[in-house]
Amino acid sequence: MTTQGVLEVSVDEVEFTAIRAQGAGGQNVNKVSSAVHLRFDIHASSLPEPVKERLLALRDSRITQEGVLVIKAQTTRSQEQNRAEALQRLQELVDSVAVPPRRRRPTKPTYASKQRRLQVKAVRAQVKAGRGKVNE
Repeated sequence: MTTQGVLEVSVDEVEFTAIRAQGAGGQNVNKVSSAVHLRFDIHASSLPEPVKERLLALRDSRITQEGVLVIKAQTTRSQEQNRAEALQRLQELVDSVAVPPRRRRPTKPTYASKQRRLQVKAVRAQVKAGRGKVNE
């Protein structure tokens, strides 16, 4: 399941469907089903619960309301290469949510940084004050 701390998606949990590719390609694209639809049911997968929750929380249009991730791969003329590309894209998506995000700890500006900011403001105010009309 895991290789060196990285989650690996099992091929058994993925459903592939061969479809005809769209776009230019001549006769080949009209006759051969080389594009691939990959369907991955997040709820039924063997991923840890926190990873499933982070996957489902993604604002990704490829994830349906039922929690099924659909990836379409059609860049190559080979069905096997398209399957490999779809699996790689699925793995990249899982890897992106595998590590929980670090919690932000709010910090306060230091006293010296506040003083520097106020000093710069005072200098800038003097420059602007000098731009007014000259009284004789």
